[in-house]
Amino acid sequence: MKRERAGEPSELDLLAMVCLAPSLLYVLVMFVYPFLYGIYVSLRPMKLDGFSLANYIAFFTDEYQYKTVGITFRLAVPNTLVVVAASLLFAYNMRRGVWLERTITTILVLPISLGVILLSQGILGFYGGKGWFNQILLGIGLLEEPLVLTHNFTGVMLSLFMQQFPFCFLMLLGYISGIDPSIENSARTLGANPWTVFRRVMLPLIAPGLAIAFALVFVMSFATFPSAILLGQPTGATRTIAIAAYAQAFEQFDMPYASAIAVIMGLFQLGALLVIILLRKRMVTAATMGVGKR
Repeated sequence: MKRERAGEPSELDLLAMVCLAPSLLYVLVMFVYPFLYGIYVSLRPMKLDGFSLANYIAFFTDEYQYKTVGITFRLAVPNTLVVVAASLLFAYNMRRGVWLERTITTILVLPISLGVILLSQGILGFYGGKGWFNQILLGIGLLEEPLVLTHNFTGVMLSLFMQQFPFCFLMLLGYISGIDPSIENSARTLGANPWTVFRRVMLPLIAPGLAIAFALVFVMSFATFPSAILLGQPTGATRTIAIAAYAQAFEQFDMPYASAIAVIMGLFQLGALLVIILLRKRMVTAATMGVGKR
């Protein structure tokens, strides 16, 4: 059998490149090109000739526009923390299997099948001023006035949580279930209590998966649009940066300015991802995957 020379690609390498080519092409066509084209359009203001940073300057000098960045962060960061924490709680306690596990898992991930619009309508019907939740509390005498849980920050947070919890939960459940149980069992054999096992053994092993889950949930939360309109105040307290871009594109018909806002949103998301990736590299990267549930 002829030995391959050092540095020459093997048949396996060539096969891997062929299999990877469609994915790379998809990323180039569906993400890289639109992003670069968006940057190009954003640098061509409607009222100016040639290239200019006027749209970016206009955004950061207009308080009504740049406030949307802070509003979006105030929605995305708390929601991400709550979603990841709740998902970790459920996934960690279900890592080795529980009674009626499939039924519980189905209930937890059911919101995936509803869609944003139907989910938002359900929240309005249940948590609205005349919804079932308030009517029950008023009926049993716990409240004198209905709680305001929709058309504000709370309503948007409820929607984002229900949309993103199933994805985060399934991701962490798969990650945690794959950690070799012998690692945890060894710690218990050495006398560690459950809290010590979680804090000193399991959490460092789960941390890289948590970072990935945090990044995905944050990106989805930062790009929130329909929830902020249906359950928030799209011209006020929940006017996110995505709504600002939409308004410029389809209400003011200023596509270059809208593209500039979209690029700014993308840069904030990429910046957050970069920070999370850098933090992830400092976490435990040792081999942790084993036989999973036993």
